Amino acid sequence: MSQISGLLVEKPQSVTAVKGKNVTFVTKVDSSQMLRKPTMKWLKGKWMDLGSKAGKHLQFKETYDRNTKIYTYEMTIVKVVDGDAGGYRCEVTSKDKCDSCTFDISVEETQQTNILEAFKRSERKQKEEPEIDVDVWEILKNAKPCDYEKIAFEYGITDLRGLLKRLKKMKKVEPKKSDAFLKKLDPAYSVEKGKKIQLSVELADPNAQVKWLKNGQEIKPSAKYIFESVGGIRKLIINKCTLADDAAYECVIGEEKSFTEVFVQEPPVTITKMLDDVHVVVGEKVEFEVEVSEEGANVKWKKDGVELSRDGKYRFKKDGTKHWLIINEATAEDIGTYYVYTSGGESKGELEVEEKELEVLQSIADLTLKAAEQAVFKCEVSDEKVTGKWFKDGVEVIPSDRIKMTHIGRYSGPLTATLIDSCISKLTSSLTSPILLYARTLKPINLPVGEKMLFRVTAVNIAGRSPPAVMAQAVTIREIVERPKIRLPRQLRTKYIKRVGEKVNLVIPFQGKPRPVVTWLKDGAPLDTGLVNIRTSDVDTILFIRQAAREHSGQYTLSVQIENMEDKVNLEIQIVDKPGPPIAVTVTDVWGFNAALEWKPPKDNGNCEITGYTIQKADLKTKEWFTVLEHNRRPSCTVSDLVMGNEYTFRVFSENICGMSDDAGISKNTAAIAKTGLQQNLKPYKEKDMCSSPKFITPLVDRSVIAGYSAAISCAVRGHPKPKIIWMKNKMIIGEDPKYLMQNNQGVLTLNIRKPSLFDGGKYTCRAINDLGEDEVECKLEVRGMVKNFHQVQCVTLTMT
Repeated sequence: MSQISGLLVEKPQSVTAVKGKNVTFVTKVDSSQMLRKPTMKWLKGKWMDLGSKAGKHLQFKETYDRNTKIYTYEMTIVKVVDGDAGGYRCEVTSKDKCDSCTFDISVEETQQTNILEAFKRSERKQKEEPEIDVDVWEILKNAKPCDYEKIAFEYGITDLRGLLKRLKKMKKVEPKKSDAFLKKLDPAYSVEKGKKIQLSVELADPNAQVKWLKNGQEIKPSAKYIFESVGGIRKLIINKCTLADDAAYECVIGEEKSFTEVFVQEPPVTITKMLDDVHVVVGEKVEFEVEVSEEGANVKWKKDGVELSRDGKYRFKKDGTKHWLIINEATAEDIGTYYVYTSGGESKGELEVEEKELEVLQSIADLTLKAAEQAVFKCEVSDEKVTGKWFKDGVEVIPSDRIKMTHIGRYSGPLTATLIDSCISKLTSSLTSPILLYARTLKPINLPVGEKMLFRVTAVNIAGRSPPAVMAQAVTIREIVERPKIRLPRQLRTKYIKRVGEKVNLVIPFQGKPRPVVTWLKDGAPLDTGLVNIRTSDVDTILFIRQAAREHSGQYTLSVQIENMEDKVNLEIQIVDKPGPPIAVTVTDVWGFNAALEWKPPKDNGNCEITGYTIQKADLKTKEWFTVLEHNRRPSCTVSDLVMGNEYTFRVFSENICGMSDDAGISKNTAAIAKTGLQQNLKPYKEKDMCSSPKFITPLVDRSVIAGYSAAISCAVRGHPKPKIIWMKNKMIIGEDPKYLMQNNQGVLTLNIRKPSLFDGGKYTCRAINDLGEDEVECKLEVRGMVKNFHQVQCVTLTMT
């Protein structure tokens, strides 16, 4: 449970700022009793987080004094404007403690005062006798805010805060009435990135034409911007809000305008899977893996506080929500703590690197030879990079014409004479020296390049030699300087996707000397060069398709080969196209102002998965199409808010990664919304008096919710005439606050609270009133905040009563 404690040792005070000047607010936090750094938020109103608005106009600064353990936070508003006026709040949290304070900003125009005249007036006031009966409040009501302190000092008022509160209650600013608008846009709207928002105005003339502007530019109706008109109400719906929709909007009727601002909040990226500690041996590959909440999010990697970059040693990889930090060959210098940071979290992991212990896999064997025969000593160790030194009776052996040393992989040894005879085919009589070998395989070295060689093998034991075995044919000696190796580009290591008609040009480098033989296969069969062009050089091979078609999709295999050495890779190529239209679109049911639709997936999916459907409606009178649903994943939907008396037809588009289908599936039947209220003329009858006072048939229920997740409380009431509904929080009426959405559906009352914070907890009351009486129900709402740590999650709950 969080406790409200005195963390703030200095709080910002309310000020009256001059328009065009800068104003700075300072708050200080005592961290002597904290285990970790506190979290500070600057808020405007109840919910608008100013941290996301940092820039030229809003600037934030943070300092820390190690001696006093005091954190100092500053917020500077550069060149104050009228829109900066209002109530603000700073909120600090740390584990199980929290504290906050509020302050106000009022904005006034710049005034130039004649100092000489002011001095003369002050002299005249000193000569005049003070009046006895003076109504100070009338003077203050007619004075400017900048003069409040001077007037209070003149009449001996010391409680300036109480003075301002009383004046705020006394002053009632009557809003300017508009001839064109019955209800204007709210001053500001807030919406999360990816969600939709609705701007609404009410007109005095239902037939008036309106224009919607964004940053002064007229908005045209589209799938993103939808215009709705119901009676005198005009709505602008913005679908899938992005950061580009964070702008100023206007609704224009003739010469009159209504202004508002839309703030798009980008949700923070959190870490869903933390880093694990890694323990490896020197030379092994290291992979740190982390998983975040959103695809395509940016993360930062640091080692011991220093940010890492792609410098050859470190590689960064991401796939969807997963991110990796890769170190190919670990060394002792890589030991340390590695951090990963996102916009909403961080994680750390330790890397421990141990030295590799060298092991002798095959030691030197004793040899018994005849005079003039050669000896081969062989030693195998566990590390390929370790080279050995040979000693004879404690003295290091030096290579010479008589003693030769080799190091191949994990094998090391001096190689001398042999019992394997070889000869050049052109000079069959010239035999080289035999090699004595204690194994059944041999890789001869220093052979003449380009010559054909014959080899014969003789077995030897203490009794003598066996008859020689000779090869059936000569072997041509070729110099293999480099093993064949394909360097597959990164973008080809996963499925390669292209649209129909686009150009495919894949350049794949390889290495190998002498020049390797390059072979292409498609789905295990030889590649048809009539469909695909292949060009190969000494260092790379190119697969080129001028205009991709669906038949080019498949698995391609590339192999490079030098004699018996080969390297091979597989490439998956997928050519996609727009899908066909859905089939069998049918209106299955019509009730009230709703219609149910069903259809079947298209026969042609464009060679990829169907990601959704777009549904449009049109009434048979105007035959104008309007989008009602986008990215609907199921092959069915319900269309609501249809107009009574109209008959509608519908069409459905398919969607995949290439976009919407060119054609749409049109419904076979229509949906007619019947007019209600038409009744048969019957004989008059005496109506029963159904009037009753309001009575709640389903009460409100106490709830406990998590901060940041939208919540709703519901109840049900009956009564006739229809009662007026009033929602209250802690006995205070909830006005037209955009944080709350009140709904009344056939007597079922719902209060939706958008992303409640700790301060939204408390007692909520619903009151129903009509001419015959009233009734009310209430409940308690508990809001639990989540404070995330690396290895634990603690709940913070604030309940207001």
